[in-house]
Amino acid sequence: MAEIIQRDGTWTFDGDTVRIVPGGKAHPVRQELGEIAVPLEAVGGVSFEPERKGGRLRLRLRGGACPVLRAADGRLKEDADPYALTVEKSRTGVAEYFVEEVRNALLIEQVPEGPVDRFLLPGPALPVSGGGGDGTASFDGETVRLTWNWKAEESKTSAGPSSFPLSRIAGVRWLPSIGLEYGYLRFEPPEGPSSAPPKHDVYTLALWGLSKKEYTALLVAAAVLMRLPGARTPLDAPEGPPALAKAAEPAAPPASDHDALLRRLRELGELHRAGVLTDEEFSTAKQAVLRSM
Repeated sequence: MAEIIQRDGTWTFDGDTVRIVPGGKAHPVRQELGEIAVPLEAVGGVSFEPERKGGRLRLRLRGGACPVLRAADGRLKEDADPYALTVEKSRTGVAEYFVEEVRNALLIEQVPEGPVDRFLLPGPALPVSGGGGDGTASFDGETVRLTWNWKAEESKTSAGPSSFPLSRIAGVRWLPSIGLEYGYLRFEPPEGPSSAPPKHDVYTLALWGLSKKEYTALLVAAAVLMRLPGARTPLDAPEGPPALAKAAEPAAPPASDHDALLRRLRELGELHRAGVLTDEEFSTAKQAVLRSM
């Protein structure tokens, strides 16, 4: 059996399954997912990327095998990726051995690299909840509930919490806050998506990108996605962290976006003065905008 224990987490491989346990200070998405058992048939590849202070161990899954990666659609940040492990310099040899053991098993079992026709991992345990921004989303396997907090618009709070069965959901889409754009967790009813902005749509949780905890809305999206009819169609390309990391880096805004950045700063200032954002949330959001400028 191959095993590597790091502060970032612990990975073990017994010849059939890669078991991943997140470290105590891992990203909230990884913490909420908890231990993941990845069957060998779901693995498309494994690699170790050496760096000056150690490196990173990566597990690449076959396309369509993991509902969390499927729901993320290439938008998951590096530190939130459950299939990457930060390796200390003193343990690089163990990481390379781990890679060799998994690769040998893939070769012996002749596991193909291409996409699969069904989810091979169970996804988040139920019931699952997550989010932030203007509320919290939860799913028990049958019903989605959106509960608004004091930061939500009156159009949502006056309508009260939203609750709808799985039969009333035709699709689900998760989008994190990137650059100037707010993110969201949006549920699409059978009659089609609403044209209302996320902060006014009662089928949508608006995500402001002010905390890592907001990323846990992805887990609700994954749990719902894997239970929707037709959600198991394989992707055209294998899923894997390298593509996710690349997609997660937003491009620097062009000069024409300078006014938009200033508007975002003014909006954040108004939210702070109104007491919607705490000092810490305002400082974090302001620094993110200033870095874009």
